[in-house]
Amino acid sequence: MPDVVGLPFHVGRDVAADAGVALASTDPDGPPIGSLAWPGLFSIVSQHPAPGAQVREWDSVAIEVVAHGDAGDREQREPHPSPPADAARATPERPQHLDLTDD
Repeated sequence: MPDVVGLPFHVGRDVAADAGVALASTDPDGPPIGSLAWPGLFSIVSQHPAPGAQVREWDSVAIEVVAHGDAGDREQREPHPSPPADAARATPERPQHLDLTDD
């Protein structure tokens, strides 16, 4: 089992796949780890079994992820909430155009 702690999720996923194991959430009844680590940049803060452990090919390795920059608090993050429904109805800001042609 490779050491994936400290790696960005997308890199750790590739390292694990190259080693013949799959990353999974620590909560077997919760959402898949891919949905917890998307969208955005997430870092892996823990894994079980530990690096170097012998595992079968394509066994699952339970990991915890945190949003990039939050790796010090080791708290698992929930997916980002959807924007409020009224945000879609807001009037978009009009772009400003600058005419750089000579008259």
